[in-house]
Amino acid sequence: MPRIWANRALLPGGWAERVLVDIDDSGRIATVTPDAPPTDARQAILLPAPANLHSHAFQRAMAGLTEARGPDPTDSFWTWRRLMFRFLDRLTPEDVEAIAAFVQMEMLEAGFAASVEFHYLHHTPDGTPHADPAEMSARIAAAAETSGIGLTLLPVLYQYGGCDRRPLGHGQIRFGNDPDRFARLLAGAGRALAALPADARLGVAPHSLRAVSPEGLAAAADLSDGPIHMHLAEQTAEVAEVEAAFGARPVGWLLDNAAVDAGWCLIHCTQMTPDETLALAATGAVAGLCPITEASLGDGIFDGVRWLGAGGRFGVGSDSNIRISLTEELRTLEYSQRLRDGSRAALARPDASTGRALLAGALTGGTQAAGRASGAIAPGMWADLLTLDADDPDLAGLSGDRLLDAWIFAAGDAAVREVWSAGRRMVRDGHHVSREAIIARYRTSCARLRDAV
Repeated sequence: MPRIWANRALLPGGWAERVLVDIDDSGRIATVTPDAPPTDARQAILLPAPANLHSHAFQRAMAGLTEARGPDPTDSFWTWRRLMFRFLDRLTPEDVEAIAAFVQMEMLEAGFAASVEFHYLHHTPDGTPHADPAEMSARIAAAAETSGIGLTLLPVLYQYGGCDRRPLGHGQIRFGNDPDRFARLLAGAGRALAALPADARLGVAPHSLRAVSPEGLAAAADLSDGPIHMHLAEQTAEVAEVEAAFGARPVGWLLDNAAVDAGWCLIHCTQMTPDETLALAATGAVAGLCPITEASLGDGIFDGVRWLGAGGRFGVGSDSNIRISLTEELRTLEYSQRLRDGSRAALARPDASTGRALLAGALTGGTQAAGRASGAIAPGMWADLLTLDADDPDLAGLSGDRLLDAWIFAAGDAAVREVWSAGRRMVRDGHHVSREAIIARYRTSCARLRDAV
């Protein structure tokens, strides 16, 4: 039975010293014992590791390739999306697996123990389904087997090119399914996950109100008892299109037409009114925030201060994966609030520093959105854990919540030393245990793809 002894550990009741954590053979935490004698498995600072709640893995290979201005007078999410569609023409199943394994490796090295893959790339370039309609989902599962990350797989239902139900365009035809074909794909994805460890989860993702009909949304939600994720209120043009088609803004329409509860995660939500923010927070759903991507695409700034003030839950993800960094996502979230409001320590609480509040939110919301029993160093939880280097110059001599503040706002991901996902020790001394092999496969795929955009 694996054991971890830490000089300091963040437990549900707060910081504790000389903590011994025993992990059972299933990968769950069996016992947590403070003030325990040291063992050979010594660590300095032990923390729960959160889940990355939103990823489109294949987009990682585009990172850095879309920063030139296009022909439009003003570049936007929509011009970026056209470049992404061109990139899709080149991707093979082998590429998707190699890129996903690389993404998951980077997530683990950053301190994430699990990944929630919002997976909409289903078919061949001309839109023809693979012989196994879940071929691409199986590739994501195979990548997780290689990387060892905890996986929540969310196959995406994508029906239309817009609220007017226009046919999918050239770049979108690899995504499309009707509800019946999607149900078969989802069943195949479940079979692919069966080969993974017991912490793997299956959910469902109706893509957005632009891309699914009301009937499709209801059908998708009924297909799974796992998490339900959906893009919502990301762009001003999206809000206008939904309002013109449905007579209501996206958040209001969804709350009036779907049983949104704690099983849901709504991604981005950067274009909400104050009343919408309060109403959505009251459902118990998670706001899935991707601050680096939202900044890159000019989406807008999530109203985190109002959301948290209303008791809302949030987690963070890396979305387009242009930069995979746990600390940078949290730091960008906080700094965006400060820039908008002209404030400091915007998301801190009376009982928690900014760093402590950010990590606590990412842990609670991330694991809820992943449908994963983790997020705390406590018996019965999956052993999703990370350690920090107490000798890092930015952390040396600090204790308590000041450690978290210095980690997130100064030291960054370089201070992460070890990471366990459901008891699987996948990062040692800051590096993934299969780093070289994963990078080699990623490089092979990128060599063919880099001139696509």
